[in-house]
Amino acid sequence: MVIFRGDGDPHPWTLPDPPPWRQFNGGPLVTYTTDACDGEASRPNAVERAVTYRADAREVELVNVAIMLRRPLLVTGRPGTGKSTLAYAIAHELGLGPVLRWPVTSRTTLQDGLYRYDAIARLQDANLSPQHRPAADIGRYLQLGPLGTALLPTETPRVLLIDEVDKSDMDLPNDLLNVLEDGEYRIPELVRIADTVAGVEVGIEQAATPVRVERGLVRCHAFPIVVMTSNGEREFPPAFLRRCVRLDIAEPDAERLEAIVRAHLGDEALTANADLIQRFLERRAVGELATDQLLNAIFLTMNAEQTGVADRYELAELVLRHLNPTG
Repeated sequence: MVIFRGDGDPHPWTLPDPPPWRQFNGGPLVTYTTDACDGEASRPNAVERAVTYRADAREVELVNVAIMLRRPLLVTGRPGTGKSTLAYAIAHELGLGPVLRWPVTSRTTLQDGLYRYDAIARLQDANLSPQHRPAADIGRYLQLGPLGTALLPTETPRVLLIDEVDKSDMDLPNDLLNVLEDGEYRIPELVRIADTVAGVEVGIEQAATPVRVERGLVRCHAFPIVVMTSNGEREFPPAFLRRCVRLDIAEPDAERLEAIVRAHLGDEALTANADLIQRFLERRAVGELATDQLLNAIFLTMNAEQTGVADRYELAELVLRHLNPTG
């Protein structure tokens, strides 16, 4: 049975056994409830993007390879090719709950993704008068981040999107390599008190309920489905690359663009705007354009009377501007 089909339709599936070298035994298993501000619910267009995403055969194959091997999927492509949306499509189709999204910048560190410890708040609380001082519970000052949450020992995997990993500093890929290879991490603040306080309840980013961490160690049970995106702006270390399944997403051709337009805007929009699709392809051949610019252009021309622009080509040109300055 194919795990991920790439057609946007949720379906029953069974997680296959992992390779012997990628088995994880984290426990005891934890459950938690995500709240209304988590993942897809906080990104109003996430579900619509997931449902309308159309993966090609190569993408389907490599997503399933990554799931079976319990390896991160490194997705490379130009902006606007659907790299991030692929993570939402996987989560929606496989019914794995909201995507855990970790956007990366040049200032991002590994700990940002694992957990946050608010030492200043703890110190401030310790200085309060006894009648106003909260209970001495270190867990109230700890909150797991998206990577830390993805590695909790759960029965089924979560989908983790590490967005634009190529924008990180030089150390982050290797730091990530170690955590994702072992499927575990330690919280030093909890390890130090493990002899006196074995288990601590800590918060989860964008979740309604805390989880219990035993002796400061978090080890996964079901390895998360990790989608890392890159715009191809840098090279990664060979040790990092060999532990990833690599997918290069090409710019969609005419046939795939038609499928995307149909999925988002319907058959009528596709029929009425075949000329704009051709115009988009011609302009993309001489400069960088993203697929969502085409969708914006078609949407505008279908509602031209509300814009005050009579000429549909003139209206489309307002959003079909090349992304590269020299285009």
